[in-house]
Amino acid sequence: MKQLITTMELWKEGDMYTSYCPELDIASYGHTPSEARLNLSEVIRIQLEETEKLGTLDEFLQDAGYDTDKEAYRTRRHIISFEEIVVPVLV
Repeated sequence: MKQLITTMELWKEGDMYTSYCPELDIASYGHTPSEARLNLSEVIRIQLEETEKLGTLDEFLQDAGYDTDKEAYRTRRHIISFEEIVVPVLV
C-alpha cells in the first residue's frame, strides 16, 4: 500500500477550524484542530478511492504535481514557507 505525502494548512474561523490541502485543493473542517485534521485525511482518502474506481488516480495525482511511480506519492513541488504579506489597495 502506497502512502500520500502532502501538506495541510490549518486555521481558525470563528468557532471552527478549517484544514486545507493546497496540493489537492481539498478542504475540510472540525470543531477542534484534531477533528479538522482527521476530517481532511478522510476527505482525501475518499477522493483517492473514488478516482481509483474511475481509473483516473494517477492522472489526478500527476495533475496535482505528484510522482506516481515511487513507493510513496510525493509532490515534485515543495512548500518553502507561508508568510503574511501586506499589499496596498488603492481604492
